[in-house]
Amino acid sequence: MIDTLSMERLNRTTANSPVHHPERVLQFGAGNFLRAFSNWMIDILNRKTDFDGNVIVVKPTQGGDYTALRIQDGLFHAVIDGIEDGHMVSEISLITCISKIIHAYDQWETFLATAEQPEIRFIISNTTEAGIAYSDKDSFLDNPPSEFPAKLTRWLYHRFLHFEGDGDKGCILLPCELIENNGNVLLQNILKYVTLWNLGADFQTWLDTNNFFCNTLVDRIVSGYPQDRAQDILTRTGFQDSLLVAGELYHSWIIEAPPIVKKELPISKTDLNVQFVENLTPFRKLKVHILNGAHTAMVPVGYIAGLYTVKDCMDDKMVFNFIRGLLLEEIGPTLEDFSKDQVENYIDTVLDRFKNPTLKHFLLSISLNSISKFKTRLLPVFEAYCTQQGTFPKHIAFSLACLIRFYKGEFGGKEIALNDDKDTLLFFKNEWNTVTYGNGTLPEMVHTILSNRNIFNKDLTRYNGLADYVAHVIFNIEQNGVKNSLQKL
Repeated sequence: MIDTLSMERLNRTTANSPVHHPERVLQFGAGNFLRAFSNWMIDILNRKTDFDGNVIVVKPTQGGDYTALRIQDGLFHAVIDGIEDGHMVSEISLITCISKIIHAYDQWETFLATAEQPEIRFIISNTTEAGIAYSDKDSFLDNPPSEFPAKLTRWLYHRFLHFEGDGDKGCILLPCELIENNGNVLLQNILKYVTLWNLGADFQTWLDTNNFFCNTLVDRIVSGYPQDRAQDILTRTGFQDSLLVAGELYHSWIIEAPPIVKKELPISKTDLNVQFVENLTPFRKLKVHILNGAHTAMVPVGYIAGLYTVKDCMDDKMVFNFIRGLLLEEIGPTLEDFSKDQVENYIDTVLDRFKNPTLKHFLLSISLNSISKFKTRLLPVFEAYCTQQGTFPKHIAFSLACLIRFYKGEFGGKEIALNDDKDTLLFFKNEWNTVTYGNGTLPEMVHTILSNRNIFNKDLTRYNGLADYVAHVIFNIEQNGVKNSLQKL
């Protein structure tokens, strides 16, 4: 147990950390990843360069209130671990750049009022792959509208009106969601709201001309609160910190942007691994399909095999071989922008990162919105492999079967805490109920799921033999467990 009695509660008073910088960044989301990635970087920029900017955090969804972040006045510690020059290093930093927390649902007018702050220049978001979406049910009169791009449209329009279309008050947008061309997609959704709400040609011109929607690619494994090491770390800091977050030393942010963005982000004055490129598509495919694809495949396979962390999966010979086979035999060959050696070297690097002994990366933490993650991370590889080989990839199909079984919401008599949108969860619940209560067969359920275009954006039953294979794998898992099924694979 951590001796909290001898530690002070972390806040700006106890840490003697007053707000020093103007608020120049609006950030949607404050989960583990952004706090150990963009906020960690902004703190470095503030310490080592003339960036001089703090962050306003916006809670974009209705549930939760970032209560712990409010209690700690936006402060938290990040512990970064990894191997550098052959030696294990560990750095603990007090992150101080978050100066304000706003709940978009409870503080809508306060949120809109931040658009009147002239210093704000950067907008960062991480609302998961499902977050950059459009709904024609969103109304301009909603306070707030439901979708993140709708909220952002309202904010940008308020800024446009307040500053009377001043071109200098445009923003640089750096979305971190792991979807292809995330900046372009965000802009496209915003323009749909401009049309839906009749916001006018002048506003659209201001958006296009004076705002920079950058496509970006982020990479850092962040495992969250390091429960097994927390006592030692917090003792060293001297503070109670419920938002302590652990991440690996490796980090990468690739930004496709015009020269003005590079000029305004003084990255070159630091050692941060941030690259500005003309085309990040090849880099995105390499990272999203290998690192994130491995995570997405690993979650259901590992969890229903009785494993709970990424490290557990790496230590289990059978699951490790499954992931390695998935990467080398199915994902790697589809990445034609890179040589075989480049791909295999990156795969080896990723597997080594997964083995980092200091990161306790829970599979359930990675499982958020697993269906949309499968669509963006593994389904494109699935289709490319089918085109190349004339048959479907067995490892990805196996992980799909495990994913469907995972979305039953229980295994071995224990509940699985699924975390996805309510329509997706309801769909899988209803489909599994048809089998559980004898109103349908397992093959029928699998066919219904794979043919549902709302789930996968396409009918996967058109791939010859896939539905039968997935149903067979699920049946074998039910009868004999995942390990037996992996042996047969």
